[in-house]
Amino acid sequence: MERLKTNFLDKILKNPILTSSGCFGFGLEYNNYFSPNELGGIVTKGITLEAREGNYGTRIAETPAGMLNCVGLENPGIEYFEKEILQQLKSAGLETPIIANINGKTIEEYVEIAKRVDKMERVEMIELNISCPNIKDGGMAFGVNPEVVKEVTKRVREVTKKPLIVKLSPNVTDIVEIAKIVEECGADAISLINTLLGMAIDIKNKKPVLGNIFGGLSGPAVKPIALRMVYQVRKAVKIPIIGMGGISSTEDAIEFMMAGANLISIGTGIFSNPLLALEIKNGLIKYCEENNLNNINEIVGILHK
Repeated sequence: MERLKTNFLDKILKNPILTSSGCFGFGLEYNNYFSPNELGGIVTKGITLEAREGNYGTRIAETPAGMLNCVGLENPGIEYFEKEILQQLKSAGLETPIIANINGKTIEEYVEIAKRVDKMERVEMIELNISCPNIKDGGMAFGVNPEVVKEVTKRVREVTKKPLIVKLSPNVTDIVEIAKIVEECGADAISLINTLLGMAIDIKNKKPVLGNIFGGLSGPAVKPIALRMVYQVRKAVKIPIIGMGGISSTEDAIEFMMAGANLISIGTGIFSNPLLALEIKNGLIKYCEENNLNNINEIVGILHK
């Protein structure tokens, strides 16, 4: 296991494997398959200030080599998360670092929830999801407007001392520009990519399949795009990168690390294979043994060396 130990933002993780927000619940939902303590860290389901029911109608649709979702950040809210969920995780003996994914409809909401999370001892890092619709900007996602990206990152950075990870939207013209902005505004690390915007049509009923019309595309289909963006961003910033987007095998994880990801995060792949994280962990150990590596981090960004 020494071969997988990873120093991420001055925190020693057992391995470089995380779970992506929205795909692993709050940490205990997969307990029947394996202990979450096997992971390097857990990124929680996205939390908001108030409880949300999410979107109405169909929320999930399969696509070739992937899936669309428009769940709409259904969650019990920050108060329930703090008083109930964190206590449940403690009672269950969860030792794996918790990264709280935070979301808001306005910059003020982001700031308020960041203040709340900053006081939670059990949460070790914050992942700022800037793919949320900005109601003050006509519903356009925070993460696609460079000026808004700058403001929300700076404002959240000012109110928390916890390591701040900014999760980038791929639905932009220049991902490198956005990555540079969040680095300049105090982000400690970057997560990429979030889902790509897509849709599906029911040709029998002549209607969109999803109740929200559009949804986030994830799964193996997005991997080449995600890999390209990780590679581009690695060349442009110095802060660590959490790579995600279609990782379904050990080989996928290795590709992301070679492209420049310090950690990898598994999302949609867990749905079809609940044991995927363990398979990748064992696969990385085997890869190190076969290639005479003392630590898997020796391959991080190797394409840039």
